[in-house]
Amino acid sequence: MARNTAIAATLLAMLSACGNDTGDGASGAAIDVLLKTATDAAISRSAAKTEAPKAPPKSPQEAAAEALRVNPAPLIQVGFEGLGRTQIMAMTGQNGGQRTYMTPSEEALIMRGGMLVGTRGLGNDLSVAEPQTEALIRAGRTGTAQRVMRYYSGDGKERPLQFTCTVGAGPKPGVTIESCEGHDTSFQNSYMTQGGQIAVSRQWVGPALGYVTVQTLRP
Repeated sequence: MARNTAIAATLLAMLSACGNDTGDGASGAAIDVLLKTATDAAISRSAAKTEAPKAPPKSPQEAAAEALRVNPAPLIQVGFEGLGRTQIMAMTGQNGGQRTYMTPSEEALIMRGGMLVGTRGLGNDLSVAEPQTEALIRAGRTGTAQRVMRYYSGDGKERPLQFTCTVGAGPKPGVTIESCEGHDTSFQNSYMTQGGQIAVSRQWVGPALGYVTVQTLRP
């Protein structure tokens, strides 16, 4: 800051000396504009030179490798398609078969063996999901069942949405597709299971948040 001020003061003195040779008021106003422009430019150039270069953002692979190295807890990597970002979440709590995974900013997903059953801290949160399709998905079987998604509304109450879902084999081996319709909305979830556990998935959170992709980094 002291260096910036000194540069500005020097420029002001030099330009003021030139301006004093003219007795014209219009010229003085023009010089005032030049003074401000030159001073602002000098300060901006000096600040740009002294700013430390920013490190490039980590790729999802680099972020996952670092998280696995420094955090011994169970970890998942979550891609928020609608928000355009990827987060590493660590398990912060477990209640029976349900696990809560959270970011440092306290955004959370609640998972049950890889099945998304709730969100917290994201806005327009999914209070709880009740997928009757879960057994079909884990077994890799075909069939039809209901899925109920409950959302928090502005008054703090839960609003349930019920969907009819069909479960079947996906276009690639090992992928199971859950196609759901209801309330003038349709969505399609994709799952890759290993031993009844969902290792990788793309699941619909709701109308506002859209889809998330979830990958287990450490079970």
